[in-house]
Amino acid sequence: MSKYLVIVESPAKAKTIKKYLGNDYKVTASMGHIRDLPQSHLGVDVKNDFEPMYIVMTGKSKLIKSLKEDASKAERIYLATDPDREGEAISWHLAHILKVDGSTPCRITFNEITKNAIANAVKEPKPLNMNLVDAQQARRVLDRIVGYEISPVLWKKVKKGLSAGRVQSVAMRIICDREQEIEDFVPEEYWSIEARFARDDGTRFSARFYGTNGKKLEIKSKEESDAITSLMKTASWHVSGVKKGTKRRSPAPPFITSTMQQEASRKLGFSAHKTMTVAQQLYEGVELGSEGSVGLITYMRTDSVRLSDDAIKQARAYIQERFGKDYLPGKPRVYKTKSAAQDAHEAIRPTYAEKDPESLKGMLTTDQYRLYKLIWDRFIACQMENAVFDTISVEIDGIKGDPLRYGNNHDVLNFRASGSRLIFPGFIALYVEGRDDEEEEESQQLPSLEEGEALSLEEVKPEQHFTEPPPRYTEATLVKTLEEKGIGRPSTYAPTISTIVSRGYVERNKKQLVPTELGKMVNRIMVENFPDIVNVNFTADMESRLDSVEEGRVSWKEILREFYPGFMETIKKAEQVIEKVEMPVEKSDVICEKCGRTMVIRTGRFGKFLACPGYPACRNAKPLYEEAGVKCPKCGGKAIVLRTKTGRKYLGCENYPKCDFLSWDMPSDKTCPKCGSFMTQKTSGNTQVLKCANPECGHTEEHAKERKKKST
Repeated sequence: MSKYLVIVESPAKAKTIKKYLGNDYKVTASMGHIRDLPQSHLGVDVKNDFEPMYIVMTGKSKLIKSLKEDASKAERIYLATDPDREGEAISWHLAHILKVDGSTPCRITFNEITKNAIANAVKEPKPLNMNLVDAQQARRVLDRIVGYEISPVLWKKVKKGLSAGRVQSVAMRIICDREQEIEDFVPEEYWSIEARFARDDGTRFSARFYGTNGKKLEIKSKEESDAITSLMKTASWHVSGVKKGTKRRSPAPPFITSTMQQEASRKLGFSAHKTMTVAQQLYEGVELGSEGSVGLITYMRTDSVRLSDDAIKQARAYIQERFGKDYLPGKPRVYKTKSAAQDAHEAIRPTYAEKDPESLKGMLTTDQYRLYKLIWDRFIACQMENAVFDTISVEIDGIKGDPLRYGNNHDVLNFRASGSRLIFPGFIALYVEGRDDEEEEESQQLPSLEEGEALSLEEVKPEQHFTEPPPRYTEATLVKTLEEKGIGRPSTYAPTISTIVSRGYVERNKKQLVPTELGKMVNRIMVENFPDIVNVNFTADMESRLDSVEEGRVSWKEILREFYPGFMETIKKAEQVIEKVEMPVEKSDVICEKCGRTMVIRTGRFGKFLACPGYPACRNAKPLYEEAGVKCPKCGGKAIVLRTKTGRKYLGCENYPKCDFLSWDMPSDKTCPKCGSFMTQKTSGNTQVLKCANPECGHTEEHAKERKKKST
């Protein structure tokens, strides 16, 4: 019989921990929360000082009975849920159910699931941290009140199934505000002039127009561009300045939750939800052959960049062994966490630096391997030496007229060129941080130019441009913005995005988050009638106040007492002033085969679909297919755009199930020269990559993507 009972959240976590504790310990799982607020009503006794009315969650009765039996046989119970607010609350609820005195040393926490971490945690159990519990209760009750009071207003005034939330509604406002900026944007014309120069030895390089007479000049029209290019043709050219230097580039810090989600979106195409799901698997434990279940990364919900001394030592040892001493800085790199962050945990890192991704590749799923490699590479790189570049910037002057009268009432045309050369890769040998914009950094290798050197002008390339609106948010840039503005916390980014997508407020278009007409309408109602709830500063301040509960400086019920009266006044006013909104019905050209009516387009949980307007007399409904604009490579039918439950788009065939074509990527009209399968196309910067759809083949081709020139 086991002396000690250890309770965690998941079976995977239990399995990993069990092998480190021995036969005296029984490790079991609560399967997440066991108590929560009821779904059928508010579940908060407002008149009794906002007392939560917790109930046992549906389907958890048998599990609780089993936990009670195990608890009755154990000499001691350890509550080992996740080391954050949510985990502390789960332990508190477990303590209540199992009649464990939370003021006694019953709580064990660890940032990583390793033998040492588990052993140390068991040696030093602590009482429940009620400040953490109260911070979670404050957030849960506050979110419940906001959601349960505003959502029915939306149901009455718009339609059933809508929702509002303290964080989700602010996220929607941010997305809608950006969309409005895009719609209001008026493009402005501007021109660039690129020139190609040659030296006496035939060496050629490019430079861009800067201005005239040493002053920067913006070219606003074709007339201005033509005037400058005309002057250029008869000017004499020379190098007027050369500046050489060295640039050092430092590695990015190790991952926190938000930066991991951003980078996984940029580099892997993962949604925030998918990133957290896969990270959870890596944290809780993955089967590694004879080693059994092994936790491969530290806890994945954190906003701290701090690293343990032991982790840094492991990284430095690995760097010296694999890359050599030149790649190892004289001192370990120490990263400072911003003041607003919670520094209870380490950054996200591998638990064992020696377990490089390639050594585990055959034992991980594709997604696990890709995310683990991203985390591992980032961690090792953050302790590597700087990358070093030689830089050169060149100023070129074109003199119109007699060179002997240089600068005397003559137009001097100024061109500039810059280039860099990597002379020591440092951390770049392993990892380079991704970029949110799709533009590629262009750099050229400049020749060794000397000041005063004469040049000849070979080619002039004027090009028309138009200013562009700000880009739509992607998951990566939205998470970054939410973090910068103090909206939500590491645990809320992924569920917030998932919610606004599932509600039909936002659609994913490739990586962009595009507000739907429904989303815009709900946002307008929220902005006009609940200004505080969708106010960025108000929400950020509330997050700060919730943090103060965790720090023990404020009572969580005090926050509710201050918030509730004014909020309910707003609710009463909104119910009176908001007029019933009739959602416009989008008609299709499809005839209902059951009753002959013209079907309409409606939006459901998983996107748009065709429905008969004769409902409920006629309940006919069917999927709405968006044509992809290409033929199915298997049968020649139309390729159609489909969506997963999370809103991610993929391609299928209109002739399904007769044709089983499915693809994440757009098919091309080319066939693979190796195996004869169809090729898919991906675009990165200015390069289009054609990849064979047959995973066993792996053939790829590249060719330059045409630059899109903008015209009037």
